[in-house]
Amino acid sequence: MIDAIHWNDLTPETFLASYWQKKPLLVKAAFTDFVDPVEANELAGLAMEDFIESRIVANKEQKWDVKHGPFEDFSEFGEHNWTLLVQAANHWVDGIDALVEPFRFIPNWRIDDVMVSFSVPGGGVGPHLDQYDVFIIQGEGKRRWQVGAPDDTLKEVVPHEDLKQVSSFTPIIDEITEPGDLLYIPPNHPHDGVAIDNSLNYSIGFQAPSAQELISAFADHQLDQQLFEQRFDDSQRQATKTPEQLTATDLDLLTNVMNSALQSPSVIQEFLGKYLTTVHHTLNLLIPTEPMSIDFINEILAEGEELNPVLGLKCILINQPENNMLFINGESFPIDDDMLEFARMLATKTGLTSDNLKSSLYCLKNVQLLTTVINKGLWTFE
Repeated sequence: MIDAIHWNDLTPETFLASYWQKKPLLVKAAFTDFVDPVEANELAGLAMEDFIESRIVANKEQKWDVKHGPFEDFSEFGEHNWTLLVQAANHWVDGIDALVEPFRFIPNWRIDDVMVSFSVPGGGVGPHLDQYDVFIIQGEGKRRWQVGAPDDTLKEVVPHEDLKQVSSFTPIIDEITEPGDLLYIPPNHPHDGVAIDNSLNYSIGFQAPSAQELISAFADHQLDQQLFEQRFDDSQRQATKTPEQLTATDLDLLTNVMNSALQSPSVIQEFLGKYLTTVHHTLNLLIPTEPMSIDFINEILAEGEELNPVLGLKCILINQPENNMLFINGESFPIDDDMLEFARMLATKTGLTSDNLKSSLYCLKNVQLLTTVINKGLWTFE
């Protein structure tokens, strides 16, 4: 299990107050005796799978190129100036998923996934901006990182149709990272990392949906659920002598129709719970060939087996008066008060054993919920 972060003179609280979404930070030796949870050849194996998103960014003779996986062979890329990036690698390797644990001082819903990159000397993706927060753990090897401050004068550079970069920037951090070092980069801070030797990096990204993304997804949710189909009330219409005008009264009526969609807390909670737990990369769902009954589940638990969620699963618990909801992988599950303890175990992705389930399984609704998540392949004995 990875160590907690060694913040040196900081704490999670002071980090959030002084750095989070404000300025970048390099913490040297944040993880003592860091051991890579994956080797380069194992990462290459993940990049050979067609259900795992991967790409190689290469820069040969000042010409950038991007190739998307799956890959069969890597020999064409040579020994310098390329990087392999594997998205959501934490969905497939326990040790990579464990890298998220030291960052649980930030709510689970903000954490997106862990991207792993392997770079040969000179490898990188060029100077660029991200619209989200990221922590980068240095694994094997060394890398030179330059990070700048937000700068509206930076120009967008597109050296390849699949690669967006920015023009040169003045770094406020210019350091060599070594195994166990931790780099935090806030949104809109230009940065560039170049490998000095064969190098592994682990990027823990945090989702930060834009207003555009939320509104678009909320509209889709309303359409899917057939919500708010009632048209605006025009029953008090008065005759007009200026039919070409959209009056203030009509503007208010139409605005109220739109606002009504945002005035239902239960609808907003349902939407956000589903939206924030939707996983955008493949999960290794392990759906039983035959539905499991609670008797069969109890037999396996009695043998000392443990139920665990599949890697990368997203869960949220909303605990509001008279409106408890559990959200798992984009689905909602209503929760009664007597189910809260069990629902919290699922939301925190606690390993389930016969001992810690003993009190929960006296409740029939908990039994139904447990069998549901198992038969959907979300929790498994494997």
